[in-house]
Amino acid sequence: MLAVLVLGVAVLAAVVLRAVWIVPQARARNVERFGRYSRTLEPGISFVVPFVDRVKSPIDLREQVVSFAKQSVITEDNVVVHIDTVLFFQVTDPRAADYEIVDYIEAIEQLTATTLRNVIGTLDLEATLTSRDRINTALRGVLDDASGKWGIRVTRVEIKAIEPPPSIKDAMEKQMRAEREKRAAILTAEGGRQAKILTAEGEKQAAILRAEGAQRAAVLEAEGQATAIRNVFAAVHEGDADPKLLAYQYLQTLPKLAQGEGSTFFVIPSEVTTALQAVAEAFGGTLEGARPLPEHVGREGRLR
Repeated sequence: MLAVLVLGVAVLAAVVLRAVWIVPQARARNVERFGRYSRTLEPGISFVVPFVDRVKSPIDLREQVVSFAKQSVITEDNVVVHIDTVLFFQVTDPRAADYEIVDYIEAIEQLTATTLRNVIGTLDLEATLTSRDRINTALRGVLDDASGKWGIRVTRVEIKAIEPPPSIKDAMEKQMRAEREKRAAILTAEGGRQAKILTAEGEKQAAILRAEGAQRAAVLEAEGQATAIRNVFAAVHEGDADPKLLAYQYLQTLPKLAQGEGSTFFVIPSEVTTALQAVAEAFGGTLEGARPLPEHVGREGRLR
């Protein structure tokens, strides 16, 4: 009796376990009844008919990412490049993803490789390396259209890397090095040119400032000399100097004139000779052996 009770409890537990299913969030399970699709279990608790309904493996409804192996693709100019791609997709119809395609991951991978060959085949190497957005857009359009009937929505396609052959890499590195050296030479030349311009501008400003300084100094010197002459002239007139004093001052200046290089003769005004005669008379008459200058000498006499 006890054994029958235990057996009955075990059967009941097995029936309950097969009748009650709890589906996690963002998951789905397809149910087959007698081998045919019956319905899809949504997240939460669900009940099925034991031994009649068959619950299949869960299908992830979240966005998934898959990275495909490198694909060897030939460009329009016959260069073989290796391309890594990353695909983002999401299952939108669990029934179609389960019954319309055997393995949607493999199908998407093969479709991606075929689309890559078609797209890259229309581009040369340079366009392939610089047109990633164009390639991504083309891949996403083709994959989204083809995978729609499988209950798959391709949300994003990204190219991780494009690797050209080693010989092309070396040529590209040499070209980039030459471009960098060219830019460096241009920048150096521009810097030298700018430095010369700035130096010339500085020298120009310095020359202008020196000329202005020299002009100002000359003006100040001329103004000083004019002021000194006016002061001397005023002092002479205020003191009412007679010709004897002027002759005496001129005689004191003669030694200074003689110190100059190339001074071979001196010009003596006639007024000074007259003053000298007056000085001689003041000291006791005409100097012995002295006689007035001839009239034909004029207003100037020469003392050698």
